Order: sequence, then C-alpha cells, then structure tokens
Amino acid sequence: MGGESTIRTAPRSGGTGTAQVGSRLGQRLSGLAVALGLVLFLGGFAWAAVVYRPYTVPTSSMTPTIDTGDRVLAQRVDGNEVRRGDVVVFRDKSWVTNANVVKRVVAVGGDTVACCTDGKLTVNGKEIEEPYLPKGSLAEIKNFPTVKVPKGRLFLLGDERQGSLDSTAHLTDAASGTVSRNAVSSRVDAVVWPMKGMLKRPTGFETLGVLSQPGPLRIIFYLIVGGSVLVLGGGAYGPIAKRTGRSRARTRTEPASAG
Repeated sequence: MGGESTIRTAPRSGGTGTAQVGSRLGQRLSGLAVALGLVLFLGGFAWAAVVYRPYTVPTSSMTPTIDTGDRVLAQRVDGNEVRRGDVVVFRDKSWVTNANVVKRVVAVGGDTVACCTDGKLTVNGKEIEEPYLPKGSLAEIKNFPTVKVPKGRLFLLGDERQGSLDSTAHLTDAASGTVSRNAVSSRVDAVVWPMKGMLKRPTGFETLGVLSQPGPLRIIFYLIVGGSVLVLGGGAYGPIAKRTGRSRARTRTEPASAG
C-alpha cells in the first residue's frame, strides 16, 4: 500500500543474526602477531637487563657528553675489553670511597700520555682530536708531566677538563693517577634521559688502534619497538574488524522505495 515502506535486509550470518568479527585467518594472524610481539618486547627488556646497567651521573665532569643528572646505560664489560676513547664506569678507593666514577679512557697500559701540544692531548707522540670536549676548551688547563701508563692500567680524563677530578688530580699517587683495568665494571653506550642517544665514536684514537664497538643497544631498541607495534596492531584487529563489520551491515540495510 502507498505510504507504507518495508526494510530489506541481506544477512550473511546464516540466519543466526550474529556477524562474525573478522575472518578466521585474520584472527589467527592477529593472535600470532600479539604472541610474537610479546616475545620480542619482553625478550628485548630481558636482554637489556642482562647486558646493561643504568647509572645517574651526579657531576658535570663529563660535560657536554654527559651532563649532571643524566641517566646513562652502560654495557657490562670486562676490564680487559676496554680501549682508548671508551667512557667507562669504575670504582677506585683512592679516588672515591664506595662510589662509581665515570671518565673517558685516553691511554692504556704501555702508552705514553702528555699534554699539551698545540693545545691537544698527545698519546704515544700523536696529537688526539677530541671533538667531544666543550667548544673552545683546551685538552687540559694545566700541563701535566709525561706519564707512562703501567701494564694493566688506564689513564682517564673527564671531558670537562677544567673541573674534572681525573687522573691528573692523582698524579702524586703511587700509580701516577692510573686505574686498574679490573676496577672497570661497564662501558657507557648511551644517554637515555634526557634522550641524547648513543655516544659518538671517539675517532681521534683510531690512529692508535681499534676502537670498541657499540653494544647491542640499537638492536634491543628495535626489538622493543617492533614488539610494541605487533602487540598493538594485533590487539587492534578485533575492534577494527568489528567496526568494519557493523559498517558493512549498515550499507546492506536500506529502505525500500514506497509504492
């Protein structure tokens, strides 16, 4: 009859009145993505906990590389793995009692270190380029005598040479300011808070030997980020498929023309 209208529907749920949320393949793939994401995410954190130690640097002796209060991640290493240019964490009772110290290794056992030649540090007679120093500063504000680093020991300086209590402040000690390799517990890879990223490679020491390679921090970061994306993406499949299904159902339901 005129003026009356009917609604035509085209249910695809087999008459049950319940629409399936997504395809079975989609559900399986989303579940797999969530499971894989969790493995990567948790595995990344577990790997980081085994390999790295977090430290908060309380002084400005490593400015501008590391500022006061910066949070760093340091890779656990054996002292024998330390090389020139590394920023390391160590403990030495003759320096500070019951506290960690963060400094840069500028010379290792057998090296001869002196300062300054044309305002630059010299190791084994070679001038070292140190771009990590504060802009416009000298390699050292005072001349220190030439030091022959004993075997198994390290000579360390802060990047902020004017205020750093480093090896130059301990030259009168029995070890001439050097520190045993065994005192080193870890090597700083990155400043994570505030997010400054990986430390720049100390390329000025390349002429003296091979530099240390960065730890697996970048790989760990990608694992955690990739895992997060998979978990979020897989978890979002259900709600998205449900919303898409409702939208399709509405488009299939339309009023018939009056007649």
